Amino acid sequence: MKSVHVLFALILLMSFHSCKKEKSDIPIKTPPFVYYVNPFIGTGGHGHTYPGATVPFGMLQVSPDNGISDWDWCSGYHYSDSITIGFSHLHLSGTGIGDLADIRLMPINKKIDLSIPINSRDDVPYKSSYSHANETASAGYYSVFLKDHNIKAELTSSLRTAYHKYTYAKGDEQSVVIDLGFKINWDKPTDTKISIIDNYTISGYRHSTGWAKNQKVFFVAKFSKPINNYELVQDENYITEINNVIGEKTYAQLFFNSEAKEELLVKVAVSSVSEENALLNLSDKEIDFENIKSEANAVWEENLSKITVETDNDNLKTIFYTALYHTQIAPVTFSDVNGEFRKENDSIEKASNYTAYSTLSLWDTFRAEHPLLTITSQDKVADIINSMLAYFEVKNILPVWTLYGNETNTMTGYHSIPVIAEAFKKGIKGFDAEKAYEAMKTTMMQDERGLNHYKKYGYVPHDLLDESVTITLEYAYNDWCVAMMAKALGKDADYNYFIKRSEAYKHLFDPETGFMRGKNKAGNAWKTPFDPKYSAHRVHAEYTEGNAWQHSWFVLHDTKNLIEMHGGEEAFTSKLEQLFTESSEITGENVSADISGLVGQYAHGNEPSHHIAYMFNFANKPWKTQYWVHEILKTQYDATPEGLSGNEDCGQMSAWYVFSSIGLYPFSPASGNYQIGSPLFKKTTINVSENKSFVIKAENVSEDHIYIQSAKLNGKPFNKTVITHKQLLEGGTLEFVMGTTPNKNWGITKNTQN
Repeated sequence: MKSVHVLFALILLMSFHSCKKEKSDIPIKTPPFVYYVNPFIGTGGHGHTYPGATVPFGMLQVSPDNGISDWDWCSGYHYSDSITIGFSHLHLSGTGIGDLADIRLMPINKKIDLSIPINSRDDVPYKSSYSHANETASAGYYSVFLKDHNIKAELTSSLRTAYHKYTYAKGDEQSVVIDLGFKINWDKPTDTKISIIDNYTISGYRHSTGWAKNQKVFFVAKFSKPINNYELVQDENYITEINNVIGEKTYAQLFFNSEAKEELLVKVAVSSVSEENALLNLSDKEIDFENIKSEANAVWEENLSKITVETDNDNLKTIFYTALYHTQIAPVTFSDVNGEFRKENDSIEKASNYTAYSTLSLWDTFRAEHPLLTITSQDKVADIINSMLAYFEVKNILPVWTLYGNETNTMTGYHSIPVIAEAFKKGIKGFDAEKAYEAMKTTMMQDERGLNHYKKYGYVPHDLLDESVTITLEYAYNDWCVAMMAKALGKDADYNYFIKRSEAYKHLFDPETGFMRGKNKAGNAWKTPFDPKYSAHRVHAEYTEGNAWQHSWFVLHDTKNLIEMHGGEEAFTSKLEQLFTESSEITGENVSADISGLVGQYAHGNEPSHHIAYMFNFANKPWKTQYWVHEILKTQYDATPEGLSGNEDCGQMSAWYVFSSIGLYPFSPASGNYQIGSPLFKKTTINVSENKSFVIKAENVSEDHIYIQSAKLNGKPFNKTVITHKQLLEGGTLEFVMGTTPNKNWGITKNTQN
């Protein structure tokens, strides 16, 4: 981010000198939104983000790879490292599973032996050390100085083309390695190809298996200088007298004229369909790196301008706008410029009148990331749903976690369903509602992933399937979403069926302990022994990546009844408060690493906890929601590489911050409502359309003025803890007066909505 800050400082300096004789005329310069974006946030700890270059929802994510296969290197990069093996073009932002890192280029200044076996990073002959002091990242740009090769590497991108700029030392050998063989994390190449097309162009493909079992990436790369010479390697053997190699692992070393200028430019495009489509995706413009970098910066500036926050604390702005940036990295554009994209069964689909997207981390993103897109990127929502419907056609089931067109079946529930139901509720156009509803219904009526047990018993018995409690609770919410859409479409029989099934959570509530627990198939006994702090990661567990403390609150659609099941508001509040104040000990021999960001037993570093602090609103204790939301905002986010308390998960961790910091949260996304928490900013302006905005003001807000004293909506007293999406889209002003002590009369109502 250093370069953006320096640029703005120079602008301010020039402005000062040009106006110094007329101080009263000096304009107050407001930094651009991109000034506050720091892509290094989340690259340390367990954030799993990457610092490289992309544009909003771009097809390419060109970023450095450290070459380490370990959990904290899921994105290919970790801030603790100081060695790179090059720059690949596909990356995941903040997931807990590593994949992609396809089509890697590395500039070097010497001839190397590419036939030696490479089993780990230590064996890589072209790797280089680097220092963070000589590394820069900003929105749409990344650069680093490669110490071992004396080369400055710079990266930027447009929607479907990535750009590299390599500056070599004068007189040094100018060479680039293409590596399609080295594997990182879950990924393993199965078939690769490199072809020298002409003096400036190479193409090929990399087919691999890993998390995405059938991943096919085709590419084209065009250089600014002619290729003087090249060497090709196929499965550790140099191949001569031909201009292409095909094998499980292929490599190339290209050599360029070092007597000309020191800069070498490269542009790269990929496709899931073919090399021909990759060439179509490749921009036909002459490579003007600085102009493309500026264009990427401008696109980010426009997208970040959808929400303006005002505060005297620049650190908060950095956290906020970096979070907003992270919410627009995924899903990623998947269809080519001609509309074509590959499905996991190798059929080629053509997206007509929409853009297909992949990287759908739905277990995470249905909670706040997708709700945010209905505000900041409304034009993308229908396209994402149309992409889901295209994937539905392969297996007749809506996607769970789609990666590069492949269904990974990672995580529990079917959370395409709340995404579709929410879009329908909010009036998003551009998809066939009847078709989408039939896909939702069909998905919830099939027998895979425990739905057979769920339909038979009314819940998933623990003695028939692991993670039974989480699966039951999530299916209950999925059912409620289907019911709500059925009702809106006039399908009364379906509504009655699914609304009844959505009560499945009732089977698992144990009033004696106050937790949701695993029940046997006979329906007459809980699983024992029981320890609410016990965690077992994905095996012999009742809870997904968590424990009873973290998962017993997932009743988004019937929260008032959950409160009654606890014995009423006071008992519920007491139990909920205990969640945040209990010791943070997690027991078990196979504790999930995803349990992080602990506040008591509340685990902000993983998504199942994200709605919980807002539940006090439903028990008529909104000041407790205000307190705990503020505590999470304050303790679980900062502006350092370790600034995320858990996996970023394709925007969800950041979307929670974006919403909560402005004072709202989509507690039950498909309801179309937002719960009110505790805003951080003096003023937030949400541009909901070209000529309409919704403004949130917080008078007196500060580090200790966190409690709402009173509120007005469009000048009229407002005494609710919920506001609807419809009210937000209509525009207007929501004004809060903040104070240091709770006002226990504000927001108290017996008609709190979900």
